[in-house]
Amino acid sequence: MAIDCLVLGAGQEVGKSCVVVSIGGKRIMFDCGMHMGYHDHRRYPDFSLISQSGDFTSAITCIIITHFHLDHVGALPYFTEVCGYNGPIYMTYPTKALAPFMLEDYRKVMVDRRGEQELFTSDDIMECMKKVIPVDLKQTVKVDSELQIRAYYAGHVLGAAMFYAKVGESAMVYTGDYNMTPDRHLGAAQIDRLQLDLLITESTYATTVRDSKYAREREFIKAVHKCVAGGGKVLIPTFALGRAQELCIILDDYWERMNLKVPIYFSAGLTIQANVYYKMLIGWTSQKIKSTYATRNAFDFKHVCSFDRSLINAPGPCVLFATPGMISGGFSLEVFKHWAPSEMNLVTLPGYCVAGTVGHKLMSGKPTRIDIDKGTKIDVRCQIHQLSFSPHTDGRGIMDLVRFLSPKHVILVHGEKPKMALLKGKIHSELGIKCYDPANNETVQVPSTQTLKVNVTKPFVKKQFSEISTHTNGKLECKSTEAWDEKKILSLLQIRDERVAEAILLMEKSKKARVMKEDELLPNLGLKEHKIELGYCFPISVQISSTRFQSNASDTTSWLHELFLKVTIEDEFNSVQEYSDHLKIGSFHACLCPKERCPLRNDELKEGKPAIYVCCTWSLNDEKLAQRVIAFMKGLELGIS
Repeated sequence: MAIDCLVLGAGQEVGKSCVVVSIGGKRIMFDCGMHMGYHDHRRYPDFSLISQSGDFTSAITCIIITHFHLDHVGALPYFTEVCGYNGPIYMTYPTKALAPFMLEDYRKVMVDRRGEQELFTSDDIMECMKKVIPVDLKQTVKVDSELQIRAYYAGHVLGAAMFYAKVGESAMVYTGDYNMTPDRHLGAAQIDRLQLDLLITESTYATTVRDSKYAREREFIKAVHKCVAGGGKVLIPTFALGRAQELCIILDDYWERMNLKVPIYFSAGLTIQANVYYKMLIGWTSQKIKSTYATRNAFDFKHVCSFDRSLINAPGPCVLFATPGMISGGFSLEVFKHWAPSEMNLVTLPGYCVAGTVGHKLMSGKPTRIDIDKGTKIDVRCQIHQLSFSPHTDGRGIMDLVRFLSPKHVILVHGEKPKMALLKGKIHSELGIKCYDPANNETVQVPSTQTLKVNVTKPFVKKQFSEISTHTNGKLECKSTEAWDEKKILSLLQIRDERVAEAILLMEKSKKARVMKEDELLPNLGLKEHKIELGYCFPISVQISSTRFQSNASDTTSWLHELFLKVTIEDEFNSVQEYSDHLKIGSFHACLCPKERCPLRNDELKEGKPAIYVCCTWSLNDEKLAQRVIAFMKGLELGIS
């Protein structure tokens, strides 16, 4: 039995996470994201690889979405409402609440502002969300009679979850994005120690080992304060959900302590709406946020207010959080065009930026000019400050998770190819776990465990453990089987025994499998034994007169005894047994044939020669023995004195 993993997205790249896993006859799609760096067909996963007929509902058992970021959920309305998938979709309660806002904001930016073709409508988003089944953390959900799934806290963003899936004895975990260290508003990822055949983990920061979060916070505050103190404006491109809240908590706390009056702005719209949900879903945040909730809500920022477009060119310093985080379009790009030419201003990039975005170009070096499109070029004179405030775990965190779970196999996704290759080698060399880093549209097959629980009959147990009684000081002591009772027999099954036991495995439909002795099989099935036997009837000549032969022909005992004496002389025929009406060697039986026309008779002696006929039967496994015995008997000549 094997687990097949078709990587439709995030294979040796960051973007459009989508992995289709076939496990135990079930097919699960983990995440259904879009690529933020493309605006052509490469934006979405190639769904035709799932089903060429387009019947995705039959091809996919269920979809699992790990969190609300567009590179994990951005293609979902297209897949359900345009491609026609109508099966179950699972995600946590916060993800179901916040994903529609992310999707609608993206749709507005792409269609209303950029004038691109609409791939899905607002109604499509709402219809898609109706198909979603929300789940709680550590809630075991039975998708059907065989497939069960369970969500675990992943940190990263509000509602993000790792998902465990099990079919029979085959089990796996898909992490999505996660963070192994706590921050200001979210806790660290938490998962049980599980027996896994496969772990599919993100590897965004595969080779990075970060400084302490306190050092990163100090660096961030210092850079922002220095800029505004000099009269500059700070642009912080960030995703509306997650890093915006984290960095606002840090700045709001610092502004309060330092009594600063410089305004901090949210870009209007999505971020403010998101904060409402953050206040409602306080139970999914860190322990510190929850413990202070009784006195104040940490997301009620004293020094943060809404931003109006008319303030873009307003004089004086300010700090602005604007979406999207990679400056791939939207309001953050609009503000960047205005603020980038000034040396007084600062652009702080707090997280990972996908190749092809303005954010990635800024992080790749200090550019003096950036081409936005064919007709738009921007002079870049502002300060660029890159911070490692990403909500992804670093290389050390990935290794810690793999070491903790100790799966049989690991597949790396959601990372850059060279860094993934280094991490792959490290996992294999340090942990001894086979690791893979497939590209997009590649399939990886890994073996899975299949354990069958069976009942064992008492006769079989007694046969296999007839001499074992107790296990003392690593040595086995022997006692008689007669002294055993049932409890003793069962206790001995805990002893590790390397011997091979031969038995019959009986698997009946709708019944539990049983292991039994060979001679128990037919009675358990209610059948009689049926043996396949071979037969042959042949003559043996006798040396007596015709008259005397007629008088002695019916004396089967005498003829049989003389035949027995002749056969036992031959050394190669061991254990010849004589009975009143037949001779026996193994399964070979020979008797005097009383029939005038025996159906097994082929050979006839020449007319006038006296002979007796011997009828033989034997089983298939004694075929060679039978041939030797018959050849020997046919060469005999019997005579009765």
